[in-house]
Amino acid sequence: MLDNFFEALYNKVLINIVVKRTSTNIYIEIYSKKAVIDQAQESFDSILLTQKMIEFIKSYTKESPYFYISVLDMSAEQGALPTCEKNRLSMYADISAAEYKCHDKSWTYYTSKTDLYAVEKHYAKIGVDFVFSPFSIISNFFKDKISTNVAMFLLIQEGFISLSIFEQGKLLYAEHLDMDTPEEINEEMLSQSMDDEDIDLGIEEGIDLEDVDVLETMEDLDDFGDIEDLDSLEEIDEFSQEEDIEEELAEAAEAVEEPKESSFNEDYQRFSLIQTSLSHFYNDEKYESQFIENVYIADSVGVSNDLKHYLEEEMFLNVYVRHMKAYMEVCELTKMELGL
Repeated sequence: MLDNFFEALYNKVLINIVVKRTSTNIYIEIYSKKAVIDQAQESFDSILLTQKMIEFIKSYTKESPYFYISVLDMSAEQGALPTCEKNRLSMYADISAAEYKCHDKSWTYYTSKTDLYAVEKHYAKIGVDFVFSPFSIISNFFKDKISTNVAMFLLIQEGFISLSIFEQGKLLYAEHLDMDTPEEINEEMLSQSMDDEDIDLGIEEGIDLEDVDVLETMEDLDDFGDIEDLDSLEEIDEFSQEEDIEEELAEAAEAVEEPKESSFNEDYQRFSLIQTSLSHFYNDEKYESQFIENVYIADSVGVSNDLKHYLEEEMFLNVYVRHMKAYMEVCELTKMELGL
């Protein structure tokens, strides 16, 4: 009761961090009595935790002990498996060196313990409360489509594609596709000094958030992947087929400049990875393969129309693109965890 009383006196500060190839996005929302009263977003030209990042975070957390730090998992060694039965997990992947969680008693997603350790050490000065999988973003962002007929769902990030195939809410197949393994990123995170004298944190520790251990936190709070039943959430407005068609027409009508060579190469690489992964799904007897006609893309990087055209013309897929901001989707998952 006393905790609830003190909690009611303070705002809740949600700090959401998404690390990209060479930069970091930090998005902050401040809640007061379940209403957003302020929000801010900054992009920093570094993948390391810098003094500027800390000062930005501090400017929003200094007046409340109730702040929560969430990170999008950037591990190359992660994925999702179409079962929660422990004796069947090894049929699909070797996850002996991974941390894994069951989602909705239906499917499992996992990530490298080594990479989670890198995250824990990297953010040791500020702590981490939630580490979210890209597959949890897919399951939430497309929850209305996932519950319908079979389709492929893609989350496109810088350097990664998270691919999943669902049929009426059941995961059939998933793969985390790595365009350029950022091993150097984790090495930089691990090697970053945790006792830099030039970094003055000045961040008050939140109530019950002292000395956060990422792995223990995930087990205790079910913060990695084990999110509350998504189907129990309030339904969002359903994407109608008409809206999908209108969006396609709108994209086709846009005057698009000639893509740069780098963009062309990246989109062709994405297409090749998707094509190979779908072939694996069709040909591997472990999976309940179904013919895929529709693909829904959550685009967080602003891909060109080339990728859409490749998928349509070479693989004969119906492609629907939804533009999204990954840091805002991380925030949505945080709110789900906190019941906001």
